[in-house]
Amino acid sequence: MLELADFACGYGLVQAVEELDMTVPAGKITALLGPNGAGKTSTILAIAGHVEVQRGRVMFENEDLTRLAPAERTRRGIALVPEGRRIFPDLTVAENLIVGGYTQPVADAQHTQESVLALFPRLRDRYRQRAGLLSGGEQQMLAIGRALMARPRLLMIDELSLGLMPAMVDLCVQALLDLKQRNIAVLLVEQNTHRALAVADHVVVLVSGRKAYEAGGEQARQDPALVDSFLGLSSVDGSESLKQ
Repeated sequence: MLELADFACGYGLVQAVEELDMTVPAGKITALLGPNGAGKTSTILAIAGHVEVQRGRVMFENEDLTRLAPAERTRRGIALVPEGRRIFPDLTVAENLIVGGYTQPVADAQHTQESVLALFPRLRDRYRQRAGLLSGGEQQMLAIGRALMARPRLLMIDELSLGLMPAMVDLCVQALLDLKQRNIAVLLVEQNTHRALAVADHVVVLVSGRKAYEAGGEQARQDPALVDSFLGLSSVDGSESLKQ
């Protein structure tokens, strides 16, 4: 569904990611892992159009999106849940969802909203409540729901579990599995490696802005070199520490 070829991105003269070749399969969960500063967030922000692509291409369903504006990428079927959720705290749950569906015809947005509320029943219970009064887990549900209002075929999520209680993380992870059943691809950036590996069909690891590892989910779960690296039981030294 998504392919990055000879991809580099960054901020002005600073290059955050370089020489990245990566694919995201349709209808699967891809975990993009790596230590802090590895370039994970920069990668998904560049895919969404918010960080400069300095070299290479962003191909989505065989269309080159590299030079398209973020709104056009959303219309093509890519949605982003940013780190920290970034909901509109002074708007209600309903109003946040309406904002998320701005690219869709009204009738389609209403249908999609029902689908979101079915996925997250807590949002239905809080429908008229100001978003800033929700718990952290409920705000994450709202951030995901708002992104889903654009009816994406690829949903990118930055730090799903950050600051959430385990029970809330479980609910959000289950939602990702439900989305997979709907044939929505998920690209998940996550520091909680155990959580990410548990649900991933495909795993990509970045180290210092370069791809150090790529494998199927089952292979990654069985790979002690990968697990040790993320648990801090052994040092990470680029491709020398991780199997290619």
